Order: sequence, then C-alpha cells, then structure tokens
Amino acid sequence: MGGHAAHGLSETVEVGLLFLLTVEQKRHFEEEGYLLVQGLFGPDEVKEIERTFEEISGRIIPGYYTPDLNTETSDPLKRYPRVMHPHRFNETAKKYMLHKPVLDALRDLYGEEPLAAQSMFYYKPPGSRGQALHQDNFYLKVEPGNCIAAWTAIDPADEENGGLLVVPKTNNYDIVCPDTADTNESFTTHYVKPPKDRKAVPVRMDKGDVLFFGGNLIHGSYRNKTKDRFRRAFICHYANASAASISAHYRPLFHADGTEAHLEANPDGGPCGIETGSAYVH
Repeated sequence: MGGHAAHGLSETVEVGLLFLLTVEQKRHFEEEGYLLVQGLFGPDEVKEIERTFEEISGRIIPGYYTPDLNTETSDPLKRYPRVMHPHRFNETAKKYMLHKPVLDALRDLYGEEPLAAQSMFYYKPPGSRGQALHQDNFYLKVEPGNCIAAWTAIDPADEENGGLLVVPKTNNYDIVCPDTADTNESFTTHYVKPPKDRKAVPVRMDKGDVLFFGGNLIHGSYRNKTKDRFRRAFICHYANASAASISAHYRPLFHADGTEAHLEANPDGGPCGIETGSAYVH
C-alpha cells in the first residue's frame, strides 16, 4: 500500500457510525482535486459487487448493458462493455451507490448533503483500450456546484491493467470543449489536453479503495496491457443538494434513504464519455 502514501493522504477517522475525513484529507481534495481513501468498501462488500456484476455480464439488458455474447471480436469491450446506470435495475448496485461511508465522505467534501446521480460498472478485460483524458462535469452539467465521482476499485488497479490517471490541480481548470481522442487507444472520442505545466500521474489502488475527484479534474485511464487481469471498477457520480440543474441523462437523483430527488434538466450534457460509434452527439 506504500504507493498511496505518495499522494499525501492521511488515515481516516471513524466516530461511532459517522465516517469523517481529516482536515488534511479535505485540504488535499481542495488543493489537488482528488482524494484516495483506502478500504472504504470491505472485503465482503467487494465480493457482493463482484458476484452481482458477474451475473449481469452474462446477459443483455437493453438500454443498460448490451454485450456481444455470440461472436468473436478483436475488441474485448464488445464482449464486456460498461454497464450504465445499474442502480436503475439492480438493488445491489443502488445499495452501494448509496453506501454510507461514501456518502459521509461526500458530505464532508461538499459541506452539504450529496445526491446520487449515476452508477456505472467497468469490466475492462485484458487488451481493452483506455479512456482519454476528460472532465466529468462536461457531461453531467451540475449547476451551480459540481459533480464528484467516487471511483471504487473492484480489482487492484495499476499502470499495467488500465488504472486511473489524474492531472493534479486541474480541479479549478475551466470546463473546455474537448478535442478528438485517438480511438486506437481510447474507447471514447473526447480528449482534453492538460495545461502545459501539468502532467497526468497514475493512481494505484487496491480492492475496496475509493478515489474521489471533482467534475473539472482532468483524468482518464491507461489501456489494459495485461493478458490475464481485469480491471473492474464500480463508479458513481454525485451532485450537491443545493444544485438547481443537471443533465437530463442523470435524472432522477437519489437521497441517502433511496428516495428520489428532482433537479431541473440542464439541456446540455450527456452520457459520461461518448463511445466510438455511438449515435449520441454532444
């Protein structure tokens, strides 16, 4: 776990049933734009997520998960595409989208109640392309305020199997119109070039670790260069409760108790990253 210490993260503090971030952790998020919290999901919770999405991987769920189950393909993401909004059809996904330690950490980061907007699951099998650098709030369009992602590692994630890249201190960088990505390396079409004085750095994670990052932070992922390691991840996005609007693609949102929360539809925005060959045009 020594790689995590390089990100200047301190231990978490637990008081009763309430999960609290330290002052140092909140400062790191504010200054760097992201925060890695180790072991926020326990081993049994990770196993339940694994079992749930292993079962989902063998079927087609129109509108949410459409794998090619019948033919051989040179693109492993055809067989294992990402699952979009699993909380809309699976109670386990919804339960972990509303995972109390995650919501408590988000409450500290926002300084107010978080609302759950989206869930996704990435299988990222061996040989999969990565995702070019991008900014999440280009798609979610949370206004006023911002989205925050909670990116949970279901497998260890590193440079070899397609782990995350972040560009520190770009959390206050304006949302920009993206360039076109190299689709030989990225399964999505958008690319945001980092500022000249900023470089992307890897974030190494173990099972159950969660990376929180703001909607303006430039981030992406490596190609999975391994022959036998998946890089599965459960990824959720959240909005601050004081926000007035969000892209219609993410409505309805949810309170911590699972009841729906309704923000106005922002006419801009769309799915989180436009896949190559997608009919959706931003």
